[in-house]
Amino acid sequence: GTDRIASALRLAPELAGDIIVNVQGDEPEISGAVIDQVVELLENDPAAVMATLATPIHSRKQLEDPACVKVVFDEQGRALYFSRSVIPHPREWQDRLLDPEVGCFFQHIGLYAYRREFLLELAQMPPGLLEQVESLEQLRVLAAGKTIMVGVCQEATVGIDTAEDYQAFVSRRQKE
Repeated sequence: GTDRIASALRLAPELAGDIIVNVQGDEPEISGAVIDQVVELLENDPAAVMATLATPIHSRKQLEDPACVKVVFDEQGRALYFSRSVIPHPREWQDRLLDPEVGCFFQHIGLYAYRREFLLELAQMPPGLLEQVESLEQLRVLAAGKTIMVGVCQEATVGIDTAEDYQAFVSRRQKE
């Protein structure tokens, strides 16, 4: 997706501003308020080149699902790592780790905001080993030593990663 956006920017540079937002196609139910939130992360931190969002995970099934990308971040909201595995990995499992008050596990939401110049630079960077192993493009940014800001939202979107996810999406739309 990043490469396609960068290509479009090169073809029509007059169509975009300084912050570019990528709402991934597998996240069709993201709200406008959440999109505004990810843009504000970049507006509020000039050192960050990219921003994204996460939402708490409260289900062990979801936590252990490799289709659910997890993210860990520091106290300032800077991403430390993204993974399809359980991160952080508890040495000893305790159900309380899934309690909302604990806030231990976060699902990454397929929404990004980039600084325009960095997006063009990112598209030229070769994928690194971690990106290839996890099949997660955002690891290219971290491997390059760049800052990705992570905001927390309570709006858990339902991504479409499987045929079952798609059928559930169609069913929800038919009820509206």
